[in-house]
Order: sequence, then structure tokens, then C-alpha cells
Amino acid sequence: MQSYQAACRMMTWMVLVVGCTPATLATGNNTANPDVLVIVVDDMNDWVSLLDPNAPIKTPHLKRLAKRGVSFTRAYCVSPACNPSRAATWTGLRPSTTGVYGNKSDWRQAVPSRRTIMQQFMAAGYDVRGAGKVFHHHLDGAFHDGASFHDFQPMRPQSYPREKRNQADEYGSRNTDWGPWPPRESDAIDVHTADYCIDALRQPSDGGPQFLVCGIFKPHSPFFAPAEYFPAYDNIGLPVRDPNDWNDLPDGAHSLLQQKAWFWRGMMDLERRAKGSYHDFVQAYAACASFADAQIGRVLDALDQSPRRNNTIVVLWSDHGFHLGEKDHIEKFALWEKATHIPFIVVAPGVAVPGGRCDRPVDMTVLYPTLLELCGLPVDARCDGNSVVPLLRDPQARWVRPALMTYLPGNHAVRSQRWRYIRYADGSEELYDHNADPDEWINLAGEHRYAPVIKSHRRWIPESEAKPVVDLQRAGKKAGQ
Repeated sequence: MQSYQAACRMMTWMVLVVGCTPATLATGNNTANPDVLVIVVDDMNDWVSLLDPNAPIKTPHLKRLAKRGVSFTRAYCVSPACNPSRAATWTGLRPSTTGVYGNKSDWRQAVPSRRTIMQQFMAAGYDVRGAGKVFHHHLDGAFHDGASFHDFQPMRPQSYPREKRNQADEYGSRNTDWGPWPPRESDAIDVHTADYCIDALRQPSDGGPQFLVCGIFKPHSPFFAPAEYFPAYDNIGLPVRDPNDWNDLPDGAHSLLQQKAWFWRGMMDLERRAKGSYHDFVQAYAACASFADAQIGRVLDALDQSPRRNNTIVVLWSDHGFHLGEKDHIEKFALWEKATHIPFIVVAPGVAVPGGRCDRPVDMTVLYPTLLELCGLPVDARCDGNSVVPLLRDPQARWVRPALMTYLPGNHAVRSQRWRYIRYADGSEELYDHNADPDEWINLAGEHRYAPVIKSHRRWIPESEAKPVVDLQRAGKKAGQ
């Protein structure tokens, strides 16, 4: 039975045989290669109106963008943590290939000669610019890859109020905070990032195509957003939970999640002391998501005013999802649906069906090969994912691959059209039927009748995994980064 990597390599060589569509034909433009705008959002989960019209968090600008291209309703991150997710998406290589499993992993040491997707476009003559959170932002931006940009504006540092807005000094760190902040919207991190991208769209370089990356930080914690974004969510409901949810979880789940258990326990302790705190936390997340959507809208406005609007490929994705208490868990760092399900939109003039919705399961290893194909660049045979250009042309086209997610060595989830299968490093398992149990409350892995389902999903789990790369230390910050 083929391993995931073997299947991936076979599919890649099939693409090599078929070949790429030249950029000028892919976009329907006979005069210039297409520009590319990639928008990556931090921590935006699936509780948004883009994916569900009845969802409480309204994202009109994401919906506006989706009308121009294809929205993938079953899109998943590669890993539910910032650094491994972004490293995998920008390089096209999974954690099991590179050894980049955690938020501290030195991803560039793991793949020193690997071109990021930005470097592929630099080599093709593109002017590559970016701003905001593109790579992991810890250690004062040490994870950033300066060689991937001709020009880059780092993410503005987070400002903090003198006292925590949630009045919970004992709970977590300064980042474990939420409420209206900063007093002036112009001082918010993402306004600064959007301003740079707006200028880049208004004043692209002369003569050549542009590749622009816009890294939106919110709704990442602390859940700070300007005050005007809060009233819309005064009456937001709380996530639905099952008090018995953890009764059927295997040892592997308990082991993986034990380091983050303090977040949910602390929230419940705070709720008992100051009733309404949990609601305010959820409200603040929603306000941050709406604020992020508004900044994306500003960037799209600038694109609409650009003469290159009709010759620009736009991709929007989130680096992972986020639990707001579902399954008694807060944060990402889990292999369940809420931690991994993300918004993903591709607009490709002349290729992507406007307003298309694709329910095929995909993970973000598809971004690298998709952009190469759309812009007529050479296929990279090392990619762990396949191009979704066939799904852009026909969102209901046949797609045999499930989405694969990894968090820390040995822990993997496989998401097919109907099922989520999880196998932990200790061999314990979970299986959920999303047709009957979208909240993932009933673990079916122990029922013998589902053995064939588990077997069919288990074959996508990597048969071998790279050893974890060393963690990046502050002293290891490279010159020019």
C-alpha cells in the first residue's frame, strides 16, 4: 500500500508529464505575466460567514473576494501552529519531510537550500514585497527569511495598555488579554501592514510583475481590536460544548494537549470569579476577526483601483484555526477540526470559476505548486502537495487526496470528505463521522465496524518522518533578518 509520500511523488510526476499552462494563457492576458497578491491571516478559524452564512462572525470582505474566485470549504492547515504551518506552506514541504514540527523549530536550518515560493518568483523576475506577519514572529522576527523579499516591512510590535484590559492579572501572560485597544485605530498593527500593501498596489515596480504578501496578525492574541468592532458582538453566543466530550479520548490526545490545558481551566476559574469573562473573550475574538476583515477590505479596495486588477492572482488563507472552548480547549495546537479548518480562497482571472465553492478536502501544501502552475513557472518535483488548478476550473472535479495535518512528531490527522481520522505518536486513535457528528463528540475509533474506514485513512499517514530540527535560539538570529 502506497505511503502518503509515494502517492504524492507519483502525482507530481504526472503533473510533470502533463506540463504547465503558460502564465499568459492561464490568466487570459496576452501581454504580461500576472501579478500575485497573497494574504495570510493569523488564527482565523471557520466560525466566519465566508464558510457559513449563519456563523456569528461576519466577514463581508472575505465573501466579496470569494465572489471573484473559488472558496475551498474544506481547507486545512498543514500544522496547527504558526511556525510549522507557515514554513510548510511557503516551502511546499511537510513537517514530516523537513523536521519542522514546532513553533521554535529552526525552519531555515532544516531546509537551507530550499526556495520559498517567494524565491521562486524572484528567480522568475518578479518584484517580491511583503509586510506584516509572514513567517513566525517570535524572537524579534528571527524566523523571518530576508532572502525571500526584495523589500519587506516587519510587523509592528504589539502595544499593551498599562493594565490588562480583562482585569485578570493572574491568568496567563500579557498576551492572555482581550478588550478594546488601541485607542486609535491607526496605531493597530494591521493598519500599518495594510498601509504598506496599499502603497505597493498603487505603485508597483515599473516593467515587471509583482508578488506581494500581506500578513494580517489579528485575530491572534492578545484579542485587541479598536472599540468600534465590539458592539456588533455584544450578544454573541458561546461555542457549543459537550460536558462528556473528553470521556472517549485516547491517551495520545491527553498527552498532546496537557501543556495547554491551563488555558481552559483558567478561563473557567476566571468565569467563576468574574461572570461574563468567557463571553467577553469570545466577543473580543470576533471583534478581532472583523477588524482583520476590514483591513483585508482596504487592501482589496486598493487592488480594485489598480490597473492590474484584472491580471492579478489573489490567494487568501489562514495559518490554522482556533478553539474558543470547543472540546474544552482554547488555542490551536490540536488535531481536531476547529484547530485546523481554515478559510482558503483562490482568485485566478480566466481560470478560477467566479463564485465557485469547492468541498474537496485540501491542505495548504497545495499553495506552492498551484501558484507555480498558474504563473507558468517550472514544476517543482519536490513539492509534497499537488496543484489545485483542476479544482479552480471545475470545483467538483475528481480529487482523490485527503488533507493531512501534523502537529509534533508522530501526531497526524487525515481529513476526507466525510471523516476525520487522528493517530497519535503512541498509536492511539480517534475517528469522527462529520456527516453525523460535526462537533467531533463521538470517537468511533474503538468500534470494530469502522476498521475499514480507519485502514483507508491510515494509508495516508507518513511511513517515515524526519527527525525534529533544532530549535532556533535568540543568539542564532542570522544577519540581515
